[in-house]
Order: sequence, then structure tokens, then C-alpha cells
Amino acid sequence: MQSLRFGAAIFTIALAFGLSSNQAYAIGADAGSKISNTATVDYTVGTVTTSASSNTVEVTVAEILNVAVGAPASATPVSPGQLAQRLRFRVENTGNGSEAFLLTLNSNLPSDAFDPVAASPSIYLDNGDGIFGAGDVPYQAGVNDPVLNEDGFVYVFVAHNIPTTVTDGQDGSVALTAASRTGTGPAGTVFAGQGAVGTDAVVGTSTATQTAQGTYTVEAVTVTATKSQTVTDQFGANRPLPGATIHYSVAVNAVGSGTATTVVFTDNIPAGTEYVAGSLRLNAATLSDGADADAGVYETSPTPRVRVTLGNLLQADGTRTITFDVLIKTTN
Repeated sequence: MQSLRFGAAIFTIALAFGLSSNQAYAIGADAGSKISNTATVDYTVGTVTTSASSNTVEVTVAEILNVAVGAPASATPVSPGQLAQRLRFRVENTGNGSEAFLLTLNSNLPSDAFDPVAASPSIYLDNGDGIFGAGDVPYQAGVNDPVLNEDGFVYVFVAHNIPTTVTDGQDGSVALTAASRTGTGPAGTVFAGQGAVGTDAVVGTSTATQTAQGTYTVEAVTVTATKSQTVTDQFGANRPLPGATIHYSVAVNAVGSGTATTVVFTDNIPAGTEYVAGSLRLNAATLSDGADADAGVYETSPTPRVRVTLGNLLQADGTRTITFDVLIKTTN
């Protein structure tokens, strides 16, 4: 408050505004709200104190068109050939009035290693829980454009199929763009009468459109099996005679950054040989021949074979070595 003294009169000027000083807004005053300003003059003449008010001036806050689009903070791991893999974006109205936004998806960016293939439908609007599910609605431009209040946001899921030809470590990026339905353009562009309650709509610093990129990264894995053999005959040499033993060793490895799941090793017993009971090993640990709690089994049907369940394999697991013996038959 400011006091001005002129002779015997004291003038006190107080300014009254339509918005209280403790209100906080991300982008400022609400579009369409009124800002009123009235001055009061208090003064004393002799022993009489009185006051006078100025006329009230008023302005209606125009609408600022602003939007922010957030992409996933890290790449989403995928495997070759996977279908409907999703990325979650966040579209927020950072303007000061309710606004509808057009969403567009670009799946063919020039700077990545592969182009994810947009699924159909490719864009979904979240139902409010932030998790993709049955309640999320496919987006149709011009039909269900998200209408967001100031500071309101919506999660948007985009879905893509991953090509079968991609290789481990490759990245594929996509871009989601949100644009104000009222209009876009350089900051300060005016759309006369297009804002809240007939005010002007003015493009903000975001140019009323923003794009964010999300990335899929391929975590592929290949399982390799490398087999070797040694022969020991009954005379202490290594000749493959009837009655000699063939010792098979198979090294199984996962190669790549992904995970191979439910890996099962099988090896048919060769014709002209018979399995040596009790010879099955995994990393030198004995496996029983029967179907029981351990990982190995010798089966006679549909064909004689050994089978070892290896579970999930990562490259970091190193080599899994399976060994077993067969005897070259001495009779037909």
C-alpha cells in the first residue's frame, strides 16, 4: 500500500485484483477467466475521512496453446518376429484452457537400424490406469481426439510388430506427435476468437505441437549346440569296433543379449548302437535315466533318445555340457 500526502489531504491507493496471490498455475491464469482492477482513494479533509473508487477495468484471459509429449525413458526390449509390442507415451496439455489434440504416429524414422511395423490399430488411449489392457480404446483421428483440461494428461500406447529379420542389438524408433486441434504455428500465432469463451487463442512456446521418440531394442538370442565324440574300443585303442564305446559331448550355449526360454536338449541314439545306462551327465553331474526330479531322462519311445531340460538360458550362463555314452552293437 502506498500513501501520498498533498497538503492537508492523505491519499491511500489500494489495488484489488480478481485473482488471489496464493493461487498457482502451471501456465498461468485460466483461459476465459476475468482479471478485474479497481483503485480506491482514501483521504481526509479537516476532520472528515472519506473514500472514492475508480472505475473498474477488466480483461478476459486469452488461451495459450501448448502441449508436451513424453516418451519412455529407456528402450523397450523386443525379439525378432514379436507382434503388437507397445510403447507408452504421455501427452499433457500445458496450455491454460481445455484443448483437443490430434495424434499422429511415424514408424519410419531415417536414423534407426530398422523400421517397426505399425500394428492395426496402432494407437490406443489409456483408460486412466496407465497400464495397457482391454479397457484401452483404439484411437481414431477426428473421432476420439483426446480433450484435455489445462494440466490434464493422457497416456497413449503405440503398438508395432517387430520384423523377423532384425538382429541382436538393433534399435528401431518411432515418433508420436500431438498437435492442438485449434491450430499450430510459430509462438505468438493468433487464432482470433478461437479460444475459451470466444477469446483469442495464442500459440505458446511449444508451437502447439510436439513430437517425442520411443525406441525398441532387439534382444535376440541364438542357441548353439556343438557336438564332439571320442571312441574307446575294448582293446584300449580308439577304433570304432563292435563293442567299442562312443562318448558324446555336446556344448550348448546361448549367444546374444536376449533370453532363450524353455530350452530342451534331445539327442537320438544312433542306429547300430545302444545307450549305456547311467552315462547321462549335465556339466559333469550325473542325471538319472528315469523320469524324475532331475533334468535328464533316457526315453525309448517314440525313439531311443536322451533328453535334458535346460530351462531359460542367457549368454551369461556360459556353456551347458551334456555327455552320454553309446555302445556299438555286437549283434544285429
